[in-house]
Amino acid sequence: MDWFPLLNSLRIAVISAVIVFFAGIAAAYYIAKLPRLIKGVLDVVLTLPLVLPPTVVGYLLLCLLGPRRPIGAWVLEVFGTRLTMQWWSAVFAVTVVVFPLMYRTARGAFESFDETLVQAGRTLGLSNTYIFWRIRMPCCRQGILAGAVLSFARAIGEYGATSMVAGYTPGRTATVATEVYQLWRIGDDALAMRWVAVNIAISAVVLLAVNLLERRRGR
Repeated sequence: MDWFPLLNSLRIAVISAVIVFFAGIAAAYYIAKLPRLIKGVLDVVLTLPLVLPPTVVGYLLLCLLGPRRPIGAWVLEVFGTRLTMQWWSAVFAVTVVVFPLMYRTARGAFESFDETLVQAGRTLGLSNTYIFWRIRMPCCRQGILAGAVLSFARAIGEYGATSMVAGYTPGRTATVATEVYQLWRIGDDALAMRWVAVNIAISAVVLLAVNLLERRRGR
C-alpha cells in the first residue's frame, strides 16, 4: 500500500491550515472594525466558497491560475513554473475552500469577547498589540483552535477543487480523496475501502479534538 496520498494530503492540509489560521484571524479582526455595509459585502465574498460547489471554486481558480490565464500565464513566462497540476497547486484550492471555516469561527469568537477588557487595558496604558495577543487571543483561544482543527479536517478531505487544480498523478499530486475516486473507477474496492477507513479514522480523531475544545470552552 503506497502511503504517498496520505503524506501528500497531510502536508497540503498542514500548509493550508497554517495559512488560513493567520489569514482568517486577521480578516475576522480587521473586518469587524469596518462600517456595516462594507463589512457585509466582504463577509459575503469571504464566505462564498463555503456554499459554492468545490468544482465551481476549482473552475474559478483555473480561470486565474491556468497556463493561459492572467496570473498563470505571467508566472509561467517570468518564472517558468506552472501554477496548476503540481502537488502544491492543491494548497491554493484547499486554502480557498477552508478559509471561510476559520474566518467564521474566529469572527464568532471575537464577537463573543467582552470589549470592556480592552477598555480596561487601554486605561492601564497597554498597547493594542499587547491587548490583542495577551488579552483578546487567550480569551478566544478555544473557539479559534476549534476553527483551526475543523479547517484542517476539511482540508484533509477536500476533493472537488483539488482534483481540478492539481489533477491526479500517482506519486506526485495524488491525495486520499482523489485516490479513493480513482480506485473506485478501476474497481479496486478493497484498497479503496482501506483508504476510506484511514480517512474516517483521521476525521474521527479531529472531531474528538473539536468536541474536547468545545467542552473546555463551555467550562
